[in-house]
Amino acid sequence: MRRLDRRGRIDFVDATGPATCPIDRAELLTRFHAMESGQMLSGAAAFGAMWRAIPLLRPIGLLAQHRPVLGLLEWVYLRFLKVRPCLQRWLAGREVRA
Repeated sequence: MRRLDRRGRIDFVDATGPATCPIDRAELLTRFHAMESGQMLSGAAAFGAMWRAIPLLRPIGLLAQHRPVLGLLEWVYLRFLKVRPCLQRWLAGREVRA
């Protein structure tokens, strides 16, 4: 996403490092979060906000503002969160072998 954000509209913050944030660190690490227009978003809504900031992905981000689309994206995101630990282990194993 950083490469797609050529205009520098997104301020990426590493939640594992020292940061001042109103959200508990454990919660920050379990779901994706984004701030848009002063509102903290999480999950699919946060991805939608990020997509709206990137011109190439803006149409998907605009679709994500519609409740049925956002509901579907959140459903997919929740399923992804269940398999994410397995994906991370698999990717870590590939890096060790490379």
